Amino acid sequence: MHPAHRLRNPVWGLWPIACALFVCAAVTPAQQPAPEMGKIHGRVINPAGAPQKDGTVSLSVDGGISLSYNFPVSSSGDYSGEAPPGEYTVVYRAPDTPEGKIVDYISGVQITAGQETAQDIDMTRGEFFSRLSPDQQSALQALREANAASASDARRDASSIDADLKIVNLDFQAAENARVIAIQNLAAAPADAGGVDEMTAEIENAKLAEIESLMTKDASADPTEPVLWINLARAQTGLKDYLDAEANFKKALDLAVKADPPRPEVVGAAEAGLGEVYARTLMVDEADEAFDRAAKADPPNASKYLRNEAVIFYDARNYFAQIAAADKAIQADPNQAILYYIKAAGLAEDARVDPGTNKLVLPPGCADALRKYLQLAPNGSHAGEVARVLERAGEATGPPSPPPAGPTADPPPQK
Repeated sequence: MHPAHRLRNPVWGLWPIACALFVCAAVTPAQQPAPEMGKIHGRVINPAGAPQKDGTVSLSVDGGISLSYNFPVSSSGDYSGEAPPGEYTVVYRAPDTPEGKIVDYISGVQITAGQETAQDIDMTRGEFFSRLSPDQQSALQALREANAASASDARRDASSIDADLKIVNLDFQAAENARVIAIQNLAAAPADAGGVDEMTAEIENAKLAEIESLMTKDASADPTEPVLWINLARAQTGLKDYLDAEANFKKALDLAVKADPPRPEVVGAAEAGLGEVYARTLMVDEADEAFDRAAKADPPNASKYLRNEAVIFYDARNYFAQIAAADKAIQADPNQAILYYIKAAGLAEDARVDPGTNKLVLPPGCADALRKYLQLAPNGSHAGEVARVLERAGEATGPPSPPPAGPTADPPPQK
C-alpha cells in the first residue's frame, strides 16, 4: 500500500464498508489536451457486485497523491474520457467521499495515443478486499452471503413468475375463446344459446379470476415489472373492476416510462389498457387520448391499438365513437376489412326504410364502407350479412364506379 494511503471506516451506500485513502487536498488543474490523446472507459463495481452509480473516476500520475483528469460516473456505473498517453493510477471517489480521501484505485494503467483502454474498477477483487480492516472484511463477507441468498430467492421467484406467465397467456386465450369452448362443452344447437351464454360467462370469469390471483401474487413479489401489472389490469378490466384496472395500468405505465432502456411496447400496452377502461366507462375523450398515446409510443403496433379502439367502441355500442375510431384506424391501415364493417355498422344506426319502395335507405358513406368490406373480405364472417344489407338497399355489391371526368361530372352541391 502506498505510504500516503490509509483506510477510513464510514457507512457508504447500502453496504457498511468503504475503503478511503488520503490524497493531497490540492488537485492540479486539468492539463491541456496533447496533440494525440488516448481514451479510457470502464465501469465501477461496488463490493456487493453491483454497478456503483455516480461519483468520479480520476487519473493520477503520482500514485494517487494528485488527481489530474476527472471523469463523471453515470447512473449505470460507467465512465469514459481521454488523456495524454502514459501510465496512470485510476482512482474512484464517491459523491460523499470526504476531501482528501479516495475509495479505490488501480495502479499501472497504460493509456496509448489513438487507442482506447478498458479499465473497470471492480471492488469485488481480492486486492480491494485485502486492503480492508478485519471488521470491514467480515461485514463485506456477511453482505456477500446475504446477497447470494437473496439472488437465489430471486431466481426461484423469477422461475415461478415465468411459469405463472405461461398459465396467464393460456388463460387469456381461453377467455377470448370462451364461447367456442362453451359450445364444444355443451355440444348444443343454436337453440340452446342461453346455456351457451351462461357457460361462456363462467369460463371467462374463471380464467380472468385465475389471472388476477396469479398476477396479484407475482406483482407483490416483483413490483418493478410492468408486464405483471398490465396482465393484472387486463384481467380486472375483463372482470369489470375498472377502478383497480385503471390504477394498475397507471402503475405499469409509470414503471415503463422510467425504464432504462425504454420499453415502448410496454408503454403502448399500458396506454391502450387505459384506453379500454375509459372506453368501457363512457369516457370517450380520455379513451381517444390514451389510444393515441399508445400509437405514438409504439409506432410498430399503432394500427393494432387503433383497431382495438374501434372494436371496443363497437362492443360497447357507442356508435358515434366507433365511427370516429374506425375512420382513424383506417387512416393508419386501410386494409383491415373489419374496420369498414365497424364504420358501416355505426352509420347504419341512422338507416331508414322508404315506405314507398320498402327499400333500406343507407346514410352517406355506409354503402361504400360495406362494399369496401366485401372487397377486402369477400368470404369474411360478415360477408353474407353485408351482401344482404346492400341488396335490400338496392346497392351494388361491387366497388363503386369512379365518377365521370371533365365537364360531365356532377357539380359540387351548393352551400
